[in-house]
Amino acid sequence: MSAKGLAALQERIGHKFADLSLLKRALTHSSLAATSKIGDLERLEFLGDRVLGLITAEALWRKYPKMREGDLAPRFNALVRKETCAKAALAFGIDGLIKMSAQEEESGGRRKKAILGDACEALLGALYIDGGLEAAKKAYDLYWTPNLETLSKRHRDAKTTLQEWSQERGLGPPKYETVNAEGPAHAPAFTIDVNVPGFDGVRGEGQSKRAAQMAAAAAFLVREKVWVEDE
Repeated sequence: MSAKGLAALQERIGHKFADLSLLKRALTHSSLAATSKIGDLERLEFLGDRVLGLITAEALWRKYPKMREGDLAPRFNALVRKETCAKAALAFGIDGLIKMSAQEEESGGRRKKAILGDACEALLGALYIDGGLEAAKKAYDLYWTPNLETLSKRHRDAKTTLQEWSQERGLGPPKYETVNAEGPAHAPAFTIDVNVPGFDGVRGEGQSKRAAQMAAAAAFLVREKVWVEDE
């Protein structure tokens, strides 16, 4: 978390912090809570989650004026889910700025969606405290606004979408095959192939069978251009 890195981030998000400690706190993982003098990101993440929800709810309300609540809700969930926040974090370039314990970093912490997503929400919380809703909206407009329609369309899970896509073409339901299962009980790793008749199989990985199936289905949908890669 260098001064140069923090300055570059503020330039990207269009807000210069009056209280730089807020930005530093938003980028401090809880694994350093015991040693950090400024605290960690958890309280700001709690706030940022609500800020993100408010901005997203308004954005959907304005974009889809005739859509009923039952149709808005799943789109809202797609926009505020942790995976979406993690991608926004990468778009903002904060993955290399997050401070975390050596142990967390060695375990791949900078690539973990949960950590990236939490830091993104904490950043929105810090922006709100330092510059109000307008500052948070500037960051929102960098990632969510230009991708709003694409992101909100992904309101169904990958397995459901792939099954409907396959059956609409008379191909029957996709078949999932476990290729590998390894790792300790507390951190399992599964590799699963998904196959649809007439198409090459696609492989996915995850910490549960369902997660690996979802990853494989999502990869298939992206490859066949049913979903775009940034979804």
